[in-house]
Amino acid sequence: MSPRNLPRRMLYAAISACAVSALTLTMLSSGPAAAHDHGGDAPSADRAQTDPDEAAVIGKEHAEEHAMTRRAVKAVGEYPQTTRTERLKALAASQAKVNADFDALDAGRFREYFQSPDFAAHIAMLPTGKVLLFSFERIESNPQKEPAPTDTIGKENAGRAYLWDPAKGTGAASFTKVTPPVINMPDGLNQPRPAPFFCAGHSFLPNGMLGVFGGNLGGNGGTGAKLSLVFDPWEEKWYQNQDMAVGRWYPSVVTGADGRQLIMSGQSELGWGTPTALVERFPALSKPVPVAKTDKPEGWAVERFKADAPFKHDYPHLFSLRDGKIYGLGRNRDQQWKFDLATETRTDLPPRPDSTAREEGMPRNYGSAVPLPAGFKGPDSVLVLGGDRDDPNTYQLVGGQWSKEKARAFGRTQDDTLLMPDATLMTVNGAFDIRDYGNGPYNPNSELKYRQIELRDENGNWRLGPAQRLPRGYHSNAVVLPDGRVMVTGDELQQLANDPDITDDMNGSIEIYEPAYLQQGSRPHLGIVFNPSVGYNEKITVSSNNASEVTRAVLLAPTTATHSINTSQRHLDLRIKSRSGSFLELQAPPSANAAPPGYYMLFLLNEEGVPSTAGWVQLKPASGGQTLGSGQTLGKGAKQ
Repeated sequence: MSPRNLPRRMLYAAISACAVSALTLTMLSSGPAAAHDHGGDAPSADRAQTDPDEAAVIGKEHAEEHAMTRRAVKAVGEYPQTTRTERLKALAASQAKVNADFDALDAGRFREYFQSPDFAAHIAMLPTGKVLLFSFERIESNPQKEPAPTDTIGKENAGRAYLWDPAKGTGAASFTKVTPPVINMPDGLNQPRPAPFFCAGHSFLPNGMLGVFGGNLGGNGGTGAKLSLVFDPWEEKWYQNQDMAVGRWYPSVVTGADGRQLIMSGQSELGWGTPTALVERFPALSKPVPVAKTDKPEGWAVERFKADAPFKHDYPHLFSLRDGKIYGLGRNRDQQWKFDLATETRTDLPPRPDSTAREEGMPRNYGSAVPLPAGFKGPDSVLVLGGDRDDPNTYQLVGGQWSKEKARAFGRTQDDTLLMPDATLMTVNGAFDIRDYGNGPYNPNSELKYRQIELRDENGNWRLGPAQRLPRGYHSNAVVLPDGRVMVTGDELQQLANDPDITDDMNGSIEIYEPAYLQQGSRPHLGIVFNPSVGYNEKITVSSNNASEVTRAVLLAPTTATHSINTSQRHLDLRIKSRSGSFLELQAPPSANAAPPGYYMLFLLNEEGVPSTAGWVQLKPASGGQTLGSGQTLGKGAKQ
């Protein structure tokens, strides 16, 4: 599309000083960072060039906006709208052809596909039933270039966030912008902008709030920011906390049995190639763990954890298992560690027995890992899968030992594997490599197989399922919704390459998968959860108008994920202690080791494995949240 064929409003905006800001926002609103490309931004020749004569007349800032507009218009010409439109049509047609061979009763089906205002490099299923999507403001609309401001220093390097409310449907009105705090980043430019928190790490606090740590300061191939933020789903706002001790770009975060968050790894403030071994904890032990909705972690401090975590590569998998220990599973096979929260120590685990044609020492790329369901007492093992295009095998760590488990159909990276309410697993998304779908880096054409989901039954057997609309690899994401459906999103390059209107503000996309269990007839009914905030081993009383048909009750943790890293997943069975008419009495998990404090989705299932729509239950620490660590508690009436 040449400039003369652009819509009139775009041409007018490109030359009008009054309209240029609006066009800049329209053209340049989207996209997450490609850290693994080590280059991030577009080549310097493609960067916005400010005209010094223009700057002398209208001012530097205004001239910069004009330069950004010229770049945006040029990018549309480089990758025309016709290509985006026809690609999306072709993907819809090939999806329909493949999926005609799958029976929804057996393999589920993809039902909805709609536009979103965010690329969703980061995602969180909130206890309000809404989904938080966040990433960055894009600097590029051509999907064959880097759209994220990885190497950009200054105001263009900014974050953004939205809430999607499934109860409001799928249109633009179902999304609400929740801009992160405006921060003057320490880059020497004095240009405040919404916090550039893309490629941060995150996990949930016991009060349902989301702790977000790190981000991108810009420059040097990606430089770690010291940001420490909390998103409050109850008031739908962000809180800024005291900076971490080190910058972190691509860190991992996990919530332990004590309700506190451990923050590990990430490229430091020195730039790419400088991963930090420092481990930090939030909140610091001087603060109580936030449990109530009214506990506002704002201005709080992180603190140093005594043990270090010298991961060579970013985004290690972190999990809190049944023994209360944190398991740190690095991408390098020989970097597998266990962390003790009480003694603040680290011990070695055996190397992972990867089977790969890659040369020795090559790390697994971004791939998923899941703590496997293990009944009432919480998970005691982790299944590692994906991250190596040459290795379709899966690997289980249990009792400190590894074993090779049943393989998937093929190796893939950038995959997202989810725990389902019925204790099965679902893999969605994936690619050949970082941003390679089988036809070379930054080529959006994908082999069909990477669009097919894979399903794992309770016996560990895998099988391929239907295809999603878009290939989704780097920065892809997925979550289980409270109604049992699966929301799939992410991958800014594919979303840009298949945008039905690159000139509007809806440059992302979401698709919804309905699992086979939703095709099996009527669902169990979950009415009132009479005590939605409950202590460990206590009773949970619920109502159901078909209580006699309920054969299983489970807790499924809401997930928050990025880069195939999902530290919050958890599936637990609940004992059904008694039935009386339309009431069921369930027993909460035995301890915080079984299930760290926080919010969980409660599903009732029938003998066919069909789940109800979930209710929300909060598991509270025995101390009511006033946990100070190592068995200490804050006494009643004590100052906080």
